Amino acid sequence: MLQVENLSKSYGTFRALSGVTFSAQAGEVYGLLGPNGAGKTTLLRILATLLRPDSGTARVAGYDTQRQGEAVRRSVGVVNGGMGLYDRLSGREILRYFAGLYGMTPVQADVRIAELNGSLGLEGTLDTRAGSFSTGMKQKIVIARAVIHDPPVLILDEAASGLDVLARRALLDFVLDYRAAGRLVVYSTHVMSEVEEVCDRAAVLDRGELIAQGTVAELLAQTGQSSLERAFFSMLQGRAERLKEAGLEVTGLEVTR
Repeated sequence: MLQVENLSKSYGTFRALSGVTFSAQAGEVYGLLGPNGAGKTTLLRILATLLRPDSGTARVAGYDTQRQGEAVRRSVGVVNGGMGLYDRLSGREILRYFAGLYGMTPVQADVRIAELNGSLGLEGTLDTRAGSFSTGMKQKIVIARAVIHDPPVLILDEAASGLDVLARRALLDFVLDYRAAGRLVVYSTHVMSEVEEVCDRAAVLDRGELIAQGTVAELLAQTGQSSLERAFFSMLQGRAERLKEAGLEVTGLEVTR
């Protein structure tokens, strides 16, 4: 469902991604972990066709992100923590509008909205203007909007950021249900407990490079740690020490000779 091979991207002299390679399958939640500046958002933007890599390839649902961008965009839904809504529209109007952009008929849109109401609990949002929504209500409509066309791949970038306990619980349950239906969810987060709960496998990025991947159990075994958070810190510290031993200076996000 997702194939990334030797993907690299630079912004001037800063190398955001360097030869990243991994794959993920249908029926899987694939976690993406890393500190700020590790390259996660750059990678996700390339997968969503918002950026072009300098080199390497990425295929989403069988489509090349550079040569078949429209097909990729029809195959993905994207959610991040900063997406907004049209305040003057109700939740139902927003969803119908985006359904139309994907070529769905009004009848198809209403059937799909009813399905999403059952899985996300959209009561209180569908017939109320978005300008009065709480953060959790907004995020529910953002998620519903991203999957209104039932895409085989869902990309979540810090989607639980700012949510209260109930809204976060609804999001995690939805992720598990979406995976169970034979789709792929790419789940980027800083919250390790979320990864431990919903991710089948995860990749760890640091300074643009993929430094580890596997199941949570495999990542714990690689580091000898008892929790994913401790394993994560152990990986980052170990890599920083190896870079220093190689004669490289490690300062914040930069690695220099």
